[in-house]
Amino acid sequence: MFHAPLPSRAAGGSDVSLLLDQLSHCCSRPRYAFMLLTLIADVARPDGSAGPLVRVDDSLVSLRDWLCDALTPMGHRDPRRMALVERVRDELRKEERLTGDAAADEALVQDEVRMRVRTSGKTNLSRAVSELVKAGLLKRHYQGFRVDHLNRGAQRQAVYTLTGRARALVSAPPLARRPATRPRQGDLFAS
Repeated sequence: MFHAPLPSRAAGGSDVSLLLDQLSHCCSRPRYAFMLLTLIADVARPDGSAGPLVRVDDSLVSLRDWLCDALTPMGHRDPRRMALVERVRDELRKEERLTGDAAADEALVQDEVRMRVRTSGKTNLSRAVSELVKAGLLKRHYQGFRVDHLNRGAQRQAVYTLTGRARALVSAPPLARRPATRPRQGDLFAS
């Protein structure tokens, strides 16, 4: 039986497979880096830039906080995360901040865990972004209160721009649809 070869955009494979190959060579955690690039692409403008703020429901959240929160569910079954929940619960109990109301106490524990995970997540995020910048897949600058600047500070927030092979993750803007017109007398075919 004859099988036709699958078409590819380049002799070396598709843009995404080339991106994955590049990530496997330049990143210490290639899966995490790919998830990060994909999330940035999801909120990126057509030019590939995302940030400094992301709209979540009716509020604006910094891009770094949004990325950390979006990646948080990936570790909910990790034994270290489960140990953190128990450690936070014990600390709150020792500080006598627990009220005895199970629902309120659980909400307090989860809020504290979320804050700690977000803090440690920013460290992981910064490390991954630095690797992606070195690999030429991401550009980083800071935008904020006074002027755009390469260095953070003075209430500036990170803006990430997908570059190189990572641009393949940015979806093309939707094509403008023509409004439907009713067929007129004399038209052979209705549109």
